[in-house]
This record gives sequence, structure tokens and C-alpha cells, in this order.
Amino acid sequence: MPQKQIMNLHEYQGKEILKSFGVGIQEGIVADTPERAVEAAKQLQKETGTGWWVVKSQIHAGGRGKGKITGTDQNGVALAKSLDDVKRIASNILGHVLVTVQTGAQGKKVNKVLIAQDVYYPGESKPKEYYMSVLLNRSTGRNIIMYSTEGGMDIEAVAEKTPHLIFKEEIDPKVGIQPFQARKIAFNLGVTGNAFKEMTRFVMALYKAYEAIDASMFEINPLLKTSDDKIIAVDAKVNLDDNALFRHKEYEAMRDKSEEDPTEVEAGEHNLNYVKLDGNVGCMVNGAGLAMATMDIIKLAGGEPANFLDVGGTANAARVEQAFRIILKDPNVKAILINIFGGIVRCDRVAQGIVDAYKNIGDIPVPIIVRLQGTNAVEAKKIIDDSGLKVYSAIQLKEAADLVNQLLRK
Repeated sequence: MPQKQIMNLHEYQGKEILKSFGVGIQEGIVADTPERAVEAAKQLQKETGTGWWVVKSQIHAGGRGKGKITGTDQNGVALAKSLDDVKRIASNILGHVLVTVQTGAQGKKVNKVLIAQDVYYPGESKPKEYYMSVLLNRSTGRNIIMYSTEGGMDIEAVAEKTPHLIFKEEIDPKVGIQPFQARKIAFNLGVTGNAFKEMTRFVMALYKAYEAIDASMFEINPLLKTSDDKIIAVDAKVNLDDNALFRHKEYEAMRDKSEEDPTEVEAGEHNLNYVKLDGNVGCMVNGAGLAMATMDIIKLAGGEPANFLDVGGTANAARVEQAFRIILKDPNVKAILINIFGGIVRCDRVAQGIVDAYKNIGDIPVPIIVRLQGTNAVEAKKIIDDSGLKVYSAIQLKEAADLVNQLLRK
């Protein structure tokens, strides 16, 4: 479980990016108060002629349409047929907690809503929903466009029940997407006439946007053919690759830290790779692979890891102290296991850093088990043992995990 390498965007942000590359979208305006929602609806009516609007909660989670605002029957996405409806629905949603299949029971607070045009208007043909995503096929090292005629529903359910309705088009990175591939996608989706031309344009623009912004995933669900044969993204999930954000400062500014775990945000600011988990044993390790092995051995010994935390190769006193403080913010932590392999870094220096950090923090209310292996491991164990602090040392990883389990049972 290495450092998080994607940055999530809100729907309205993803659509802004797609539109800048010529991708057709459902137009909308974001608002953070019911009054501004009404103003947005009026402006949208003036610009698009829409008479109905869709009020869409903006949180970093899927399933918003079927999700419910806590304690009410209000869905996270709702159709408004009048300006009064816009204000009422926005009031029901803004500032309240939305629970979806992806948020867990605790839900997420909604701070913004997207007021979007109604695109399911009557016309010459019947509107039709599709599914489309662009992502990396890790087994081949190539990007693929995955698409289906079954839009507007969970793609996982489609894959389980009707896998033959999911198509994949692999793109050769040496040449990029070719027009014949876009035509093949339009053909497989069954669109005809002007909608066929619009679909090929949409696919070409979507893929070029994906490459240009260094995205890790695009998901358009539903992708809509309107009654007048336009092809537009009604919903858009856009994830960016963290490692490429230095090339896209304008997108980096779109990060919404209020949607992220505050402890993970703080850890990131100190260049610590931290992911919160549900267990009771805090982990502090140098190296992602060793961290994964440490979590495995904790589970084998009967415990549950409370976090993934990689302090990196420079496990000095300052980094160790900050890692301690972050781990201790989790009230579920009943013990801390420090597992350091002294390859680049000397174990005795890490041990001294642990002792110094412990003294700087003061009283640490949970037992600490330290396993140091590698360069100067013997000297490191002596520093820990002679410190007089409530710190237990071990040489073998299994020994350390068993010690954690024993202390948890006390």
C-alpha cells in the first residue's frame, strides 16, 4: 500500500476539465448556498433554455443519486421542476451529511451542489444512456477505453450479470487513439446517423484529454445520447495522477482537502505516507514493502493494523516524532509497532531518534514495541533497553508481533 497516487476531483471540476478539451458535457454551475443555487438555476436557464434542473451533491463518493441525507428521505441527486424546488432541495442537501454505498455509515458532509441543466428533454429520438471509462491496463502497460450499452448503472453489476455487454478498446501508446478505433466504439454502441459522428468526436476528445492531463482514470456514467443526437457526459469521475501534478499546477489547485481524512492530509504535509485503517495496532515502518509485511504479521499474531505509515529512508528524530503524533491521533490505537530495517539508515540513529521523540512528546499512553534489524541493530537494542522508557525491543519480526499481542491482552 504505497503513497496514495491519485487526486480525486468533484464532478463539476472534472466536467470543467473535459469541456476545456472539447468534450460534450451536461452544463452546470456550482453553488454553496440555497440562494446561490437559485441564481445558478436562473443563469443556466438563460444560457441553455432549460426549464428543469438537476441538483447534485458534490462529494468524493459514488452512489449519490441513491444516497440519502441523514435522517431524511432526500436523495443526493434530485430533479427540480421550479426555482422553488431548487431552493428547497439545495436547502435539504447543503450542510447536511449524505450517506451512500461508498461513504460508509458515517457519510460525508455536503458543502457544494451542482445545479445542472435537464438533458433528458423530449425530441425526435429517445435518449439513451451508455457507459465509458478510460484507464490503464496494468498487465499490458497500455491505456484502454472500456464501454458498454448499459449506462446509468453499476458497471460491476454489468460485468457480473452480462459481461458480453462490456467492450474494451486498447490504445497503442506509440500512435495514440486512431479514428477507426473511435468509429469501432460508436458502432459497437449501436449509434447511427449524426449520433455516430458525435460519438466518434466524443471518444477522440475524451482520450486526448485523458492523456493531456495525466489522468489515472476517467469514468463517464451515464454517457448520454440526447433526443437530438448530441453526445454528452452527464456524470464524470476524474482522477489525476499525484506524481504528475507538478506539470499541472492549475489542477493541483482543485484539491479539496475537506473531502480527505485530516490526519492523512497532515501526514502528507510532513512527507509521511499514511493511510488510516480500522485496527488497534499503530505501525511505523521504513519502506512500503516492509510495511505491508508488518501489517500481515500483525494480523497473523492476532492483532489488527490501525494504519499504514512509511517514514521513508530518513527515519530521524523529527520524522519519528511527527509519525508518533499522527498515530496517536487515532483513539483506537492500543499499541505501536515500529519496524525499521537499517539498510540506508543506521539502526542506532533510529533508536536514538525514537528515544528523543518519546521524551519530546512526554507521556505516551500506549506501549511501544521496536524491532530494528540491519546496520548496528545490537547497539540500537541497547539504546532502547537502557532508555528507561516504556519501550520494548525485539530482533525478529515474529517476536515483535507476538509481543504486541501479549501487551494487547493485558
